Amino acid sequence: MKSFNTPLEAFFYWERTDSERIFLRQPINGAYKDYTYGTAGLEARKIASALSAYSLPAKSQIALLSKNCAHWFIADLAIMMAGHISVPIYPTLNADSIKEILTLSHARAILIGKLDDFGSQKAGIPDIPTISIGLYGQNSGDVWENLLEQYQPLEKCHEQHPDDLTTIIYTSGTTGIPKGVMHSAGNFMTSARALIDLVTLPEHPRLFSYLPLSHIAERAGVEMRGITMGAQIYFAESLDTFARDLEATQPHSFGAVPRIMTKFQEKILENLPQKRLNLLLKVPLLNKLIKNKLQQKLGLKEAQIIVSGAAPMASSLIRWYHRIGIEINQMYGMTEDCIISHTNLPGADKIGTVGRTLPNVQTKLSPEGEICIKNDCLMLGYFEAPEVTKKVFTDDGFLKTGDIGEYDHDGYLTITGRVKDQFKTDKGKYISPAPIELALLKNNDIDQVCIVGTGIPQPIALITLSLLARKKPKSLMATGLSETLTALNPTLEKHEKIEKIVVMKEDWTVDNGLITPTLKVKRTSIEKIHQPFYTSWFKKDEQVIFE
Repeated sequence: MKSFNTPLEAFFYWERTDSERIFLRQPINGAYKDYTYGTAGLEARKIASALSAYSLPAKSQIALLSKNCAHWFIADLAIMMAGHISVPIYPTLNADSIKEILTLSHARAILIGKLDDFGSQKAGIPDIPTISIGLYGQNSGDVWENLLEQYQPLEKCHEQHPDDLTTIIYTSGTTGIPKGVMHSAGNFMTSARALIDLVTLPEHPRLFSYLPLSHIAERAGVEMRGITMGAQIYFAESLDTFARDLEATQPHSFGAVPRIMTKFQEKILENLPQKRLNLLLKVPLLNKLIKNKLQQKLGLKEAQIIVSGAAPMASSLIRWYHRIGIEINQMYGMTEDCIISHTNLPGADKIGTVGRTLPNVQTKLSPEGEICIKNDCLMLGYFEAPEVTKKVFTDDGFLKTGDIGEYDHDGYLTITGRVKDQFKTDKGKYISPAPIELALLKNNDIDQVCIVGTGIPQPIALITLSLLARKKPKSLMATGLSETLTALNPTLEKHEKIEKIVVMKEDWTVDNGLITPTLKVKRTSIEKIHQPFYTSWFKKDEQVIFE
């Protein structure tokens, strides 16, 4: 695999040597609109000219608000070509959150792409130059398609260097004010090379981009790795067509978060109940046929590696997928370390862990068990926050991850909790909720779980229900949840035993602010709403309480 020093160097290579190769495949009304490396480069250069015409200071912050689409990639390239710094924004954020990030980052302009409800977000955008993409129904400010006709390609693109600040990524965060993680062009290439070396993919692989590009995992794992490999990148047209689009793509690698894989499982079991699936898998002649059909339908038939990250995945779910011939490897990384930390690999997977340390990564555990890492693509720091930056690094340059973990004798890392997630019951005992939450998720009726217990004698579990559970009678569901507690509690320390399960009335969603855009539970937000009820729930006679 050819080595590149910067994203632009990689893109220019493929544009120059293989300009007719399809780079981006954007579904529009059920048909693909294709962009070759040549046509994508031409559009990017013209938009770079338009950005230059705004006469912004050199290295200005340019925001990018869009769902994943071909133009996200082209816009990012245009920002780099013009010598500016991208500030990606989660496409699901509300107007206030968008305004907060634009203010914190001092964004001088913004590109508006594919969005579900820009009308409700528009109020968060101040009076700055705006480019919107007409293909996706946007017409604020200058329209992308008009600019393509108006401007010639930028003659002299910015000469990108590895140490150039290339992006400021605002972490979705489960607590507090968003922090802007600064990464260089070189960091992206170091991360991409490390990911490419994990497993051999075909030359010019097919990739499927659907996790938020405003998050480091998709940015490094799909955009930057894809540009480095001269990949062909596909997108989903909508949530309704997602399954069809993924099946049509059959990517050579696939990244997921636990909730996505849970939803896939629910869909399978909706059409093929577990008892019938078990029966079919026991028949030798049908076993392979069923596995092949499910893998094909999911779009994972040709995936050489399937990784899950952002949040822990229940071991029971990983084993369930193993039974249908799909190996999911848990990976561990952060925005701050450009996701280069630990991973399991196909054929070298230890379920329940996040794998071994990646090459060229150093790790150590603090006396409190906090995981600290050092690699060649650690962030440059938090934007305009030197004191906060200083607090997350040790004196010898290791990043403090905020996660607590332990290594086994084979070098596999198990994350046992978050430093900030620990809480005390009124008995004064500390509890790390993460391992208990994972154990509860073995029950397929549970979609999301948050263990809480501040101010009460024993912890309680707040849960939301899975799609399958909603179809069951309450009495049957309550019995199953009680049986889960009966099995789980003897395995826990006395102060950890779960007293109650409380079933929430509403789901935890990005829209109501109870999970992050990367689908992590926002513990502090959930506690803020529900803590006043802990005592009354604790005193109820029932073990399973429906809110």
